[in-house]
Amino acid sequence: MSLTSIVNEAWLATLVAKLPGAELWYNEDWQAHILSVGGKQFARLGTDKMGTPIVTLKGDPLENEALRQEFSAIVPGYYSNKQHWNSVLLDEASFGEDRMAEMLQDGYRIVFESLTKKLQAELSA
Repeated sequence: MSLTSIVNEAWLATLVAKLPGAELWYNEDWQAHILSVGGKQFARLGTDKMGTPIVTLKGDPLENEALRQEFSAIVPGYYSNKQHWNSVLLDEASFGEDRMAEMLQDGYRIVFESLTKKLQAELSA
């Protein structure tokens, strides 16, 4: 089963509900679902310029490179900083939703940890 049929707004909403302070909203200009925490993005579900369904997510630069080497469906972040963001070509992904959820949670953690301690505490309350 392709990740395209799994990773959708409802799936993302279920994931976001488990992450303290995380939000899911739709950006009309980008025609993409945005996942954020503390006002900072950690992922987005949309398409590239060819209309290919993608999830672009924040990651550790070294881990991002390793993921690109391991999976052909993971490419440098579309319309993003290529070091800190990867895009997953959902139609081509050879891994399942658990691995996708793990990468999204990693992106959340990176952004959450970059927030002030005060904001972290407010979002976790």
